[in-house]
Amino acid sequence: MLTAVREQLGKALFRRVAGPDGPAVRARIHDTPGPRWFAPDRPIRTVHGDASMFIGGLSALLLQSLHPLAMAAVAGHSGFRGDPWGRLQRTSTFLAVTTYGTADDAQQAVDRVRDIHDHIRGTTPDGVPYHAADPHLLAWVHIAETDSFLRAHERYGARRLSPADYDAYVADTARVAEALGVTDPPRDRHELSERLRAYRPELRATPEARSTARYLLLRPPIPLAVRPFYGGLAANAVALLPPWARGMLWLPRLPLVESVAVRPTGQALTRTIRWAMGGGDRAGHDMR
Repeated sequence: MLTAVREQLGKALFRRVAGPDGPAVRARIHDTPGPRWFAPDRPIRTVHGDASMFIGGLSALLLQSLHPLAMAAVAGHSGFRGDPWGRLQRTSTFLAVTTYGTADDAQQAVDRVRDIHDHIRGTTPDGVPYHAADPHLLAWVHIAETDSFLRAHERYGARRLSPADYDAYVADTARVAEALGVTDPPRDRHELSERLRAYRPELRATPEARSTARYLLLRPPIPLAVRPFYGGLAANAVALLPPWARGMLWLPRLPLVESVAVRPTGQALTRTIRWAMGGGDRAGHDMR
């Protein structure tokens, strides 16, 4: 009985993250012979294969929304409200291919994203032009994502890495960032923190950003039966944000509640995801 429940839950989670073609894509990523960008012992494989990515990914979306140009590009071109699961599945597949797939497949995935970025142009409601291929804007998206994934793994990962390994994780992600067009991405945690701090004068919570936060946190397109499960992930995604980012998005900070209830819930949920999707630290976006 317990095994059947585990299998059903694992399949449901995998279907949501990977989409209907998930099994075929997973087989291609992991079974195709050839050189990879990252060796099996690289930290990026550990971090991106952990269930903490479910929390880190949601936190990254909230953080990324604070750059008005990035938010305008997402609101105007990504279709995340009309097809949020499709966007999640495309992002998950990109992470899996570049982290675990062959070098040829990783490069093809990057080339497709660069082509999409090249066609995304527009103007914010304030009249400021943006281009998704702008290296400065790409760097913000990369830095916010890397910082969120790293801190999520440090807090909720199956096994924490050493400081040196977290530095190596930042260096690993720089390999992908450079391929996408980011100029001189950070290569250790100190550089990552400094670069994140340097962007702060550009950040603000636009009406679109706050609307996105409400959508992601309060009105997600999921069945009512799993809302409590999602709510626990969302609460931990908010708790993971830097205090200044939470303040911009008008998200409350309740330290006592977070330490007593929110973080333990996050640990329990990530353990449940690992159990459902195969256990260990290979239960995240490696699509296993």
